Amino acid sequence: MSRLESTADLEALRRRLAHERDPNRRYVAVCCGTGCTASGSRDVLAAFKEEIERRGLSGRMEAEGRVDLRRTGCHGFCEQGPLVVVRPEGIFYRRVKVEDVPEIVDALESGGVVERLLYVDPTTGEKVVKEEDVPFYRHQQRLLLANNGRIDPTDIMDYIAVGGYRALSKVLDEMGPEDVIREIKDSGLRGRGGAGFPTGIKWELCRRSEGDFKYVLCNADEGDPGAFMDRSLLEGNPHSVLEGMIIGAYAVG
Repeated sequence: MSRLESTADLEALRRRLAHERDPNRRYVAVCCGTGCTASGSRDVLAAFKEEIERRGLSGRMEAEGRVDLRRTGCHGFCEQGPLVVVRPEGIFYRRVKVEDVPEIVDALESGGVVERLLYVDPTTGEKVVKEEDVPFYRHQQRLLLANNGRIDPTDIMDYIAVGGYRALSKVLDEMGPEDVIREIKDSGLRGRGGAGFPTGIKWELCRRSEGDFKYVLCNADEGDPGAFMDRSLLEGNPHSVLEGMIIGAYAVG
């Protein structure tokens, strides 16, 4: 990738990447978050890669026939892992094993569903086909975690394709440090710790403090063992954290 010199360069790249990521093209999203990895999802990912390539599905350029494979961060429902979601349909498979992969690829080619791998609603006893209809997800409104399970956290192009680094570009092109701090204060953004300290005030105090050098550190400590709040975001969408840190660094000077 050549160096981006302007907002226009970033937007042109985003449009190109978005075009290449045809929303109607089918892809298999394999959760590779900590929970699913512990249950063997990396082996499942490797099996999908081998099976898709063996059948020649990865080389077809027409949107209807090609199948893409994507490793993703945590989907959230770790207890049911390894998780696999076929998009754009949103077909949700749980506790997938390596030996299940050929059957899932068969279903991809035929347009069917592997019934035995579907989630079963413990209340109704009915099988649930789509991720959005799984009770665990049904009433969730994801903001920070909206792209978890949809982008490859190791690929910056995936992040840019869904609008990543747009905020940073706007800040550098259109706003001064004081403007950024004012925006953060007006937003009411607070820390997620127990104190809930206003982020804008924290940035303002840092900007006003004396000193030739200032530092922005990422506190990724899991204060509540097993809660995995920071882990989910850092594993699933690390560039969103980096973008926020750069904006913060610009604001505090």
